[in-house]
Order: sequence, then structure tokens, then C-alpha cells
Amino acid sequence: MKIDSRVVLLPMDNVDTDQIIPARFLKTISKIGLGDQLFNDWRYLADGSPNLDFVLNKAESKGAEILLAGDNFGCGSSREHAPWALTQFGFKAVISTSFADIFKQNSLKNSLLPIVVSRDVHAKLLELRSADQAMKLQIDLASQMLIMPDGESVSFDVDAFSKTCMLEGVDEVGYILKQMPAIEKFEAGRLGGLNTLVWQ
Repeated sequence: MKIDSRVVLLPMDNVDTDQIIPARFLKTISKIGLGDQLFNDWRYLADGSPNLDFVLNKAESKGAEILLAGDNFGCGSSREHAPWALTQFGFKAVISTSFADIFKQNSLKNSLLPIVVSRDVHAKLLELRSADQAMKLQIDLASQMLIMPDGESVSFDVDAFSKTCMLEGVDEVGYILKQMPAIEKFEAGRLGGLNTLVWQ
């Protein structure tokens, strides 16, 4: 999984899941359409028209796959709809100095890569992005590297199982299903052994 994309800047700290996707949109179990409700109460005015001052409504945000967020992103309730809305909008990675644990786990389970960087690196990214709205970053999940516009590489952590699932494009169930040949072989051997014991 490699990402080479422009960056949307949302530097506010403590953005909670109700701001990411308000509770009134949680009635669905489908991901389809949730991208339209992402940051709904900031993105739209009271009459439903777009808030042209909000970053997602700006031209430079169209097609961007990386969100540069503030500290403690995704705090609040545990709703899985939050990463659903982010991925439905088109984001593939979120960069922050910290994430709420449940949001982080929900993101990894839904192919949204949460990248934690140091405050120094985060400050540099904010400065670079503020100076250049078209700034691009590269992310290489296989090597766990974030490549800055000046070529500097910054490593990031991700747990091995989540990394494997994301690289293979599967969720936890999909990963288990890919192991079916080995599971069936094991089960056949185990049941064969049980039958031998019975007949003895």
C-alpha cells in the first residue's frame, strides 16, 4: 500500500467522533453515502448549503487522500461510522500526534491508516502544508515510512497483523478465509486422528 497525495489540513485538537460523523447519521449499517456527512456540522450551513470556509469544501481538498489532524483525533464515542465516513470521502491515512485508542483500532479494521508522528514532525508538516496548499506526502506502508516533501523519511509504527491485512486488502474475516486451505488440512488430520482412536 503506497499513498502519494495532497494533504487536507485540519489542525484542531480533540476532534471527537460526533464531529467526524454526527450521531443522527448512525442509523445505517451501510458505509455508502457516509462521506457526504463527514464533518457535517462544520461542512454545511444551517440551510444545508456548503460552508465555503470549511476545508473540505475548498478546491485543494478534492481528491486528497491524507488528512493532517490535530492531537487526540477521534476521541469520544466508539462509533465505527467515523472511519467509514473518512474512507468514503476518500481518505486513506490520517496523521496526528495521538489518536483515541478505539478510533485507532476501528480505523485499522477499515483500511484507514492512522499514523502517529512526534510533535516536532507534526509541527514541520503543519508549517509545510500552511505554506503550500498543494503539498504532497508519500506513505509506504510496507516499509512503514512517511516521506516528506524535502525527501526526509520518518518511520511510523503499526501492529503487524493490521499491516498484513491492509497490505493484502482484507479485513479480519477475509484474512481467516484466506487461511481456509490450511484450516481444512488441519481439521482433516485432526478428525482422521479421532476416527483412528475411536476404532482402536
